[in-house]
Parts: sequence; C-alpha cells; structure tokens
Amino acid sequence: MLIPIRDENPTLRPPIVTIGLIAACVVVFLYQLTLSQREEEVFALGFGMIPSVLFGSRELSAAIPTVDPWLTIVTSMFLHGGLLHLAGNMIYLWVFGNNIEDSMGHLRFLVFYLVSGLAAALGQAMIDPDSAIPMIGASGAVSGVLGAYLVLHPHARVLCLFVWGLVTTVTLPAVAVLGWWIVVQLVNILFLTGDEQGGVAWFAHVAGFVAGMILIVMFRHGHVPLFGGERRRGPWG
Repeated sequence: MLIPIRDENPTLRPPIVTIGLIAACVVVFLYQLTLSQREEEVFALGFGMIPSVLFGSRELSAAIPTVDPWLTIVTSMFLHGGLLHLAGNMIYLWVFGNNIEDSMGHLRFLVFYLVSGLAAALGQAMIDPDSAIPMIGASGAVSGVLGAYLVLHPHARVLCLFVWGLVTTVTLPAVAVLGWWIVVQLVNILFLTGDEQGGVAWFAHVAGFVAGMILIVMFRHGHVPLFGGERRRGPWG
C-alpha cells in the first residue's frame, strides 16, 4: 500500500479552496458522528446519490429529508462512510489538490472539482442505474484531481508511506504513485465480483480520474504546461 504524505512541488498561491473542501468534509463527518445509526442511514439516503432515484425509477419516502435528486450529486461528495474513508480522501486531496488549484485559480478549481465529481457519479450510476444504494464520498471528485495531477506533473516527486509487511517511506515520481493507484482501481473492477468490491464505487474512481485528465486541458491557465513542461510566466509568476 502506498499512502502519499507530501509532494516536492511548490505552489504560487495558497490552496484556499482545497482547505475549504477538506474543512467542509470534516465538519459534515463530525455532524454524522452525532447521529444514531438509524439517523445516519436516513441522512445517507437523503443526501447520498442513489442511481435509481437520480434517474427517476424509484422515489424516496416523503419522511426522508432530501434535496433534488440531481443536487445529491453535490451533497454526496461531502458525506463519508467512516473515518478511514474520510482520511483517505482528504490525504489525497491535501497532497495533490494544491497544485491543481494553483494551475487554474480558486474559482475554476472549485468548478473543476464539482464537475469531476459529477462525471464520477454519472459514471457509477450508468453502470447500475437501478441501484438503490446511496453513493457517498469525495472519492470521485478527488480522483479527478489525481487525473489532472498526472497530466500536469507526472515527474513531480512524491513522498509516500509504504506499507507491505513493513512500514517505511519512499519517494517516487507522481506517474508511479498515480499509475499504481489507477491500476488498483481497474483490477478491482475487472477481477472482483459485486460482493467482493465491498460497496466501493470503483467505476466512479475511474470515471473521475479520466474526467480530470480531460478537464485539466481546458481548466488550467494558458501559461501552465502539460506533462511537466517548463512553466511560462503568467499573471501569478
């Protein structure tokens, strides 16, 4: 297992939106901790993205507080199923999000993040449109950040915690860290059955990753090069 700790890739402006997204996810998770098990289930049903509800083949009970089904694509990005689920997403967002935000600016990054999450949610929903299981978590949107980082900074050095019988640290290029990450997602899709996948939205991860790779070409500022090229001077340096 590779767990990124930090990258050796300085930025020119503070990652205001990245920090804000992390804070929002933490606040929502702390609220979830105040709920009983039944209340948390109802909360996930109302604000998680349920494919069958999204596409109109099923309706929630009127007793369940919710928002418009299409808005659940956004609300679902801020819910998490446990501490490890939250921590995993937030670590990846913290390590890689600042450089992507730096490449496009704060507002563009927020839009990019939400659109990546939208693409991820739709990717998962179209695979199983009749599913009644709520999809929650920032994984799809964060996957978009990872895809964008791979396109912009494949050679950036990333310090990782390496856990495989022993625990140590290694420094690897981003292409190795993120390449390994996407391979893990594909292996789980190809070789695990539905029950073995443990309720993880693997298709959302892949859809978000691909969306991020495509969207970064359009969302980055023009002076920001692709594939680790030399950065031209722009309005921020």
